[in-house]
Amino acid sequence: MVISRLRRVLTIPTLVLLATGTTLAACGESGDTGSGSGLRIVTTVAPITSIAAAVAGDKARIDGLVPEGTNSHTFEPPPSAAKVLSKADIVFVNGLKLEEPTKELAETNLKKGAKIVEIGTTVLPESDYIYDFSFPKEDGKPNPHLWTDPTYAIKYAAVIRDTLVQADSANAEAYKANYTAFETKAKELDAALRADQDTIPGGHRELLTYHDAYAYFAKTYGWKVIGAIQPQNFEDPTPKEVAALIDQIKAEKVPVIFGSEVFPSDVLAEIGRSTGARYEDTLRDDDLPGKPGETDHSWLGLMRYDYVTMIKGLGGNPAKLQALDIAIATPDKADYPQ
Repeated sequence: MVISRLRRVLTIPTLVLLATGTTLAACGESGDTGSGSGLRIVTTVAPITSIAAAVAGDKARIDGLVPEGTNSHTFEPPPSAAKVLSKADIVFVNGLKLEEPTKELAETNLKKGAKIVEIGTTVLPESDYIYDFSFPKEDGKPNPHLWTDPTYAIKYAAVIRDTLVQADSANAEAYKANYTAFETKAKELDAALRADQDTIPGGHRELLTYHDAYAYFAKTYGWKVIGAIQPQNFEDPTPKEVAALIDQIKAEKVPVIFGSEVFPSDVLAEIGRSTGARYEDTLRDDDLPGKPGETDHSWLGLMRYDYVTMIKGLGGNPAKLQALDIAIATPDKADYPQ
């Protein structure tokens, strides 16, 4: 078994999360979920579903496929997803090799005239791909977590806008207006983040996480990903390996270990106790806070939650982020499988 080492480069391992085998029997079946009677859109991970819903508004029906709290890297869509995909006019995936089984199922079941849009692959030049031992360059699987960086989320929204305008020109002005509203909020989030991160004592914007979903974010906002603690095969590390990790963390003087609220780790908690590093187990990668329909259950809510957690955990004051109004006028009626 291979344990990820602490490192001073921006890298990302595979998620700790385990695929749950959750089915989508109800997804898109009732005819009442989704946000309209126009275009039918299928999305994958919840952050993309949220951004698509913000841009589409009430002009399209949106069905997410990947249940929240599921390992999107290993998610295998159930047979029932084929029916949902077969009705789609547009399928938005992250790309960058994140959802290959879903993409393959979509290609097999896509109706005539429908299209698959790989948003991340579209906005990220190959020269900017970040690779590591978990996603080695020879395998062609770069870090896919662009959405944790607001500057890329805005680019995601722009791709969605342009795709919808091309597919449904009659509602072009609505899509453009919705995009502008989302862009405004994302830029406000960006400004609040930049202000609040400056309150971290000593400027120590350092992340040690259970899973590195912040490589692009770190590059844009001047953070350093010290490392990520995670067995490559998703099993707990051995006592010998834990001891080695403890020595490394002490050597790096790591103040906080950021874990997952949805997938807590007794091992990470024990490492925190043994090193004196505080274990903060509430970060999220693509599991939106709150419940579908609530304001916080959105890409904006997810990222504000994580930034507040990171800044507060490192001793900073996230006052501007906490005061930020993240509500947008466009209601989110997308279907989010739970």
